[in-house]
Amino acid sequence: MARRKSAERMRKVGPSGVETLPQRLIDVPAIPTGCRPHLTERDRWQWHRTDGGNPLTTVQDFLTHHGLPVTDLTRPTTPGDHRPGQVCGAALYVSAAAGAHLLGVPTPTEPAPTLPDVVAVVYHHTTRPTPHTPPPATDWTLGPWQDSWTPHAHAHAVQAVRDAIGRGDVYQVNLVGHASAPYHGDPLPALTRLATLPGARYGGTLTGDGWAIGCASPETLVEVTGDRVLTRPIKGTRPATPAGRHDLLTSAKERAEHIMIVDLERNDLAHIAHTGTVTVDQLYAVRRWCDLWQAESTVSATLTHGTGLADLLHAVCPGGSVTGAPKRSALHHIAALEPTGRGAGMGALGWIAPGHLDLGLTIRTAATDTDHLHLWAGGGITWDSDPTAEVAEAAAKAAPLRALLAGTPPPPKPADYPCQP
Repeated sequence: MARRKSAERMRKVGPSGVETLPQRLIDVPAIPTGCRPHLTERDRWQWHRTDGGNPLTTVQDFLTHHGLPVTDLTRPTTPGDHRPGQVCGAALYVSAAAGAHLLGVPTPTEPAPTLPDVVAVVYHHTTRPTPHTPPPATDWTLGPWQDSWTPHAHAHAVQAVRDAIGRGDVYQVNLVGHASAPYHGDPLPALTRLATLPGARYGGTLTGDGWAIGCASPETLVEVTGDRVLTRPIKGTRPATPAGRHDLLTSAKERAEHIMIVDLERNDLAHIAHTGTVTVDQLYAVRRWCDLWQAESTVSATLTHGTGLADLLHAVCPGGSVTGAPKRSALHHIAALEPTGRGAGMGALGWIAPGHLDLGLTIRTAATDTDHLHLWAGGGITWDSDPTAEVAEAAAKAAPLRALLAGTPPPPKPADYPCQP
């Protein structure tokens, strides 16, 4: 009886929203390309912080109930079943606020409270593939952007972090600002356009009743294949010019900030890894995202046998590159300094299938509620940070997303410096 009640509770949110409409292509970030036109939604579960309980164990139970092997990610599995009517995999979204909540850290009020904090959507293959056609044109209008803090308030928060570093409270804190704009029309085509941005490794959308998320993230929060787990933190930004690339490669400040986060990610993986297996496979590789150069590293490890999805998410959420070091202390400063919650930004979004999990960190991410579009951008603050430069960096990160969401194409890229994935 208890098991039946648990299953009924996990199925309390059925297929809903834009994704259930047959003319919409399932476009979750990291979904296998070949499966995309053949999927339809079977079931979904979602959680808000006001629901209480531990969402990580419940979402693990929900996915297990649908036959996805997530109680032990290291157990050998066969590939997903692609026959009609059989479960292929699931989309998973976890907000940054959910991760902070599980660590016992308060978060600011969310600007889009209808957006859930955890969502899992199970998909199966259908006998009627969705045609790969662009969504119909709609009367899409986007109103003026309203920032949640002024440049002066943002700069003041940067200085407050520098003061905290001077006191020895933290080594680094990632500060994120929010902006919103009223809209009219169907937001999904605009959110879908984000995936066209160069370097959008996790480009795609996820939707539900009264909300939608569009992602153009280049950053891997966590990927698991077999018993191997990896993360690719990105930290360090410069304009995508020859001089900017040279400056990023030679900047002692950016390299120190980056290595600090690499060490934090190594520590996060060590909680779920066999002792001695955590390695830095690549350190400080400079790659391009739109009009910016960014530094990326790859950290990997061998998972401890018996590590489940809940264990994995508890270890890595929220991501170290968008919190700071030490993580718990940085989260307390974030809660005190940021003007509003991070909503869909700085969380996790991706795909789970038998034998493979791939979640992107939701930077370069926008979300909509019923009448406003929301966007988040920020950067890591260290003792050497210049408040004016940090404000400018956050604006530079948000600019290509704002342009594309409004329907304005980004400026052409120089041919001699092509964008990298």
